[in-house]
Amino acid sequence: MSIRVTFLGTGGSVPTSARSLPAVLVQRGNEQLMFDCGEGVQRQMIKAKAGFHKKLKVFISHMHGDHVLGLPGLLQTMALMDRQKKVDIYGPEGIRRFLEGTREVLQFALTFPLEIHEVFNDGKICEEEDYVVEAAWSNHVIPSLAYAFVEKPRPGKFFPVKARALGVPEGELWSVLQRGKKVTLPSGAVVEPDEVMGEQRRGRKIVYSGDTKPFEGFVRFAACADLLVHEATLDDALAEKAAEDGHSTPSQAAEAAVKAKAKKLVLTHVSARYADARVLLEQAQRVFRDTAVAEDFLQLELPLIDC
Repeated sequence: MSIRVTFLGTGGSVPTSARSLPAVLVQRGNEQLMFDCGEGVQRQMIKAKAGFHKKLKVFISHMHGDHVLGLPGLLQTMALMDRQKKVDIYGPEGIRRFLEGTREVLQFALTFPLEIHEVFNDGKICEEEDYVVEAAWSNHVIPSLAYAFVEKPRPGKFFPVKARALGVPEGELWSVLQRGKKVTLPSGAVVEPDEVMGEQRRGRKIVYSGDTKPFEGFVRFAACADLLVHEATLDDALAEKAAEDGHSTPSQAAEAAVKAKAKKLVLTHVSARYADARVLLEQAQRVFRDTAVAEDFLQLELPLIDC
């Protein structure tokens, strides 16, 4: 199952003609996971042809307007389109009060169930059959979360020759073994999955920093990420201001990528002062070569890992 990552909004604090406000959409099969939800996100989704009826989870990093004000509009748009599937929203304390208050004042009804999960502790906050989402408290000017989407390991390669040699008939028993479960043959013999399967193949990992300056524990949290999406609001020359405002510079993001042994780094949350973001890219690439600066509607595909 491929994963497509679409950058719906890549600006920070103030939108520009080229950059909408923060939102990153991870599409995995028939499911969507959105990280932050800036204003006008539903228009960005329409332009990206993302659709409004898939299974959806939204993860809000913190309660600053540029990261959360898109939620009411998104929910109302989906209701007007007669969405039926539940939406799950995760975020720090305050997300429930914000959404419930907005709905009460604006008087709009939903056509679908809405479940709000306030995050109070770091660690695993969401678990599905084949992936988890973890959270870590970052270092912004208000409580803020970084998120990691982590696929669970997949079964190893199946070897039909070994299965036949052990007397396992082709068909349903092969499928059971491929799902990692042992089978009992008509003879009474038990065949374990590791007798006919290769080693487990690791899943993919996507880490989203949210707004943060460097903080202890992030390298461990982001370890071995296939994709690290990290804010780089201000360039290295403004490192002091970035620290005061709870933000990172390109070199700081790149250093985190190196230490975490990430495969690819994408910078986002770009200040409106950078009509040309090449300076951010150049500063990061001096430290971590495989870096890109996100632009609105950039799409990345993360193929399955075979090892």
